[in-house]
Parts: sequence; structure tokens; C-alpha cells
Amino acid sequence: MRTNSSNVMKNKYYATFFREFLSRPRAVGALLPSSPQLATRMVNSIDWKHVEVALEYGPGTGAFTGHIIKQLTPDSRFLAIELSPQFAQLLAAQFPQATICTGNVADVASICGQHDISQVDAIVSGLPWAVFHDQDQEEYLDAMMNVLRKDGQFVTFGYLQGLLLPAARRFRRR
Repeated sequence: MRTNSSNVMKNKYYATFFREFLSRPRAVGALLPSSPQLATRMVNSIDWKHVEVALEYGPGTGAFTGHIIKQLTPDSRFLAIELSPQFAQLLAAQFPQATICTGNVADVASICGQHDISQVDAIVSGLPWAVFHDQDQEEYLDAMMNVLRKDGQFVTFGYLQGLLLPAARRFRRR
């Protein structure tokens, strides 16, 4: 019985993800959410012993979110910044222990300020950097550098086919 409920929820997330992709492909960047294997690799690359404040950029339907939450200490703080109100609503229901912020990562300093956070130790990003315009990449990265501690950790990924795009090559250089 639990499997059917789990499958229904998973299908709901996939359907929402696909609809968001169709309506805003440059913001979503993928047809389906990231795999659990990718989430594990991304999250395991962070040195969680030294993380007091963590951010997640573009959590979508939460492919990385649950993995991040499992790594946090009881004293850690965690914010997820999601542009899509539909995704933010799903995340809030699925992860009531997380602080889900609806907004643009370009406004990360303001979002952090609203939560009395001046600097963060780790950022896990699910953003589709390879499809962003040059000025968006620059704006998002500059904003990130204003809140990420000097020795902070930033983890992201890209799809192999995305390496062919000019925006992906720009992002790698940055």
C-alpha cells in the first residue's frame, strides 16, 4: 500500500516538474528531476562538519533537499531558494522542517538578510547554468559570492550535452 502512495506522489512531482519545464524551459532546464544517485554525489562532496548555514539553489521538487537535510546538524540552518511558486509549495509540504524561500537567487543577500544570515558555508545548486544568458550567470554568481564565506563550498552539476552550449563554456571559465 505504501508503494502505491509513494508512486502517486512521485508521479505528481514528475508531472509538476514536466509542466514547469514546458512553461519555463530556461528556468527549469531539464525534463525530469535529478536522480537520487546525482543527489548523493552532490551532497557527499560537501564537508558537512563545517557547515553552519547551507543554501540550496533551485531545489525544484526536492531531489537534493532531503539529502541535504539528512546531513545537517541540529544547530545548522538551511534555506532553499526556489523561483517557481508551484515547486516552493510542493517543497514546503514535503519538507516542513526546511525554510523554503520563493525568489530569485540574484536576491540571495536580501533573502539571507530576511533570515538574519550574513554568510553561508555551503551552496548546493540545481540551477541550469548552461542555459542562462551571460548577464544572468554573472549576476547569480556575483550575488552568490557576496554571501558565500571565503572558504565556503559551492557544488553544482551540468549535463554532458550541455557542455556544447556557449553558456556552459562561459560558466566553466567563470
